[in-house]
Amino acid sequence: MTPDPPRQRAGNRPRTLRPAGPPGPDAPVGGGGPPGDIQDAYLKRAIAELSQLNDEIAAWGTHHGTPGLPVLSSGSPQAEVVMIKWSASLAERQEGVAFFGRSGSAILKSVQRLGIDPLTLYGTLCVKLDDAGFRPEWLAREIQIVAPKLIVAMGPRAVEAVNLMEMPGSVPLGETPGELQAWTPATEAVVVPDIDESLDEQNAKRAFWAAFRTLGDWHLAQPPY
Repeated sequence: MTPDPPRQRAGNRPRTLRPAGPPGPDAPVGGGGPPGDIQDAYLKRAIAELSQLNDEIAAWGTHHGTPGLPVLSSGSPQAEVVMIKWSASLAERQEGVAFFGRSGSAILKSVQRLGIDPLTLYGTLCVKLDDAGFRPEWLAREIQIVAPKLIVAMGPRAVEAVNLMEMPGSVPLGETPGELQAWTPATEAVVVPDIDESLDEQNAKRAFWAAFRTLGDWHLAQPPY
């Protein structure tokens, strides 16, 4: 079972992270892992578990009579880096995919400048369905399924959401942009400004980049195997 594909729109599409799901047959899988059949089994399990979570979120909306559909995550189900922002922009709501449009394009340009493969990224939202608000259990399940090495919390509300999850072995994140922090025994964290609030003003762009470039140092420090 694979995640339901996002709704498609006609015409030219802005650059964005790929919707979460299986990569193409020749694409590398982010996050590393055992080779061969074992790695393939891990990938299939992650895809199935994310699909089940998405179905549950959609069912919540149907049960509560919520108009519209949830905004689904984008990127690799076995990503090394999970990016978390608070809520969807208008473009993301229209497409049903997190980090679609301007925010996704800005992230892709940033990671490419840092030498990070976009296929190692996964982007998601704290508020996946507006009327549901923030439900910590949904975000916590995503993090547990993807099992990243690094999370990127975008903005104060995303930091608060990460801390509210109370993941096993976690320590609260401080709101210190650009500082690499220990979060759980297996996962580090970086806090950066909200990408949606950093796209239109030059000083805001600089502040985002000053914090986000920590990902480059983190990436270079990872073992090459």
